[in-house]
Amino acid sequence: MSGKTDVENVSRLDGLKWLVVTLLVLAGAGGNVYFGGESVLYRTIGLVVLAVAAIAVAMQTGKGQSFWGLLRDAKAEVRKVVWPTRQETVQTTVIVVIVVLLMSLVLWGLDSLLGWIVSSLIR
Repeated sequence: MSGKTDVENVSRLDGLKWLVVTLLVLAGAGGNVYFGGESVLYRTIGLVVLAVAAIAVAMQTGKGQSFWGLLRDAKAEVRKVVWPTRQETVQTTVIVVIVVLLMSLVLWGLDSLLGWIVSSLIR
């Protein structure tokens, strides 16, 4: 029974946290307009502080924690990737360049042939 109460409290608090995030973002936008005559450095510092605060509050929500878990899982998956060696990368790049050049020659030749055929039919 306490588990259900915890879930209900979290969902209520999540709504409040998202409201705080929204208010922080709006405060940043409004403050940037209101203090338009101030130095860009001071406005930037203020926006960065508000952005960090908004992100910190957003990360405390259920969706924020899920997002953080997704980032951790993605980092673990990137570590599992077998990256190609330098030689494999160079060989693949050379093959791609050669195929692109050959296809461009084929398409240029086909375009020239079709252009010659159409021009001869029009005359």
